[in-house]
Amino acid sequence: MVDTRPNKADMAGAEPSAATPKLLSGGNPQIAKGYGDAPVQAYIAAMPGWKSALGSRIDTLIEGIVPDVRKAVKWNSPFYGMEDDVWFLSLHYFTKYIKVTFLNGASLQPFPPGTSKHPKVRYLDIHEGAFDEAQFTDWVKQASRLPGEKM
Repeated sequence: MVDTRPNKADMAGAEPSAATPKLLSGGNPQIAKGYGDAPVQAYIAAMPGWKSALGSRIDTLIEGIVPDVRKAVKWNSPFYGMEDDVWFLSLHYFTKYIKVTFLNGASLQPFPPGTSKHPKVRYLDIHEGAFDEAQFTDWVKQASRLPGEKM
């Protein structure tokens, strides 16, 4: 079942979306590419169960750490960056976990645990009930100060 709670834009007086986003295999919502907070909030609201609440918490943490953060949904994933098309972090949701991609994660201390075929990228897989908010906050602070990736 898809969580259809209103997103932040809806609560601010914007028109709610008429269609509930389709969940792709693995549980990732199909959200059209878009820039700004609204598509990211639509993406988070479309996630079922615990993932939506955690996605909202992650989004709130990033906004608090990086007040001028830029947001977009690209390739069915929320992206966070510091300037147009330069990104430091993305999220992707799967059936059993949320994958955080630190695009310059090999420069973070300590390294996020997940490796990638791309030498600079590191991953953090967050399973239900296993979110280390303090470590995540530290990594976001570090990542937001590093050069981002143009995409």
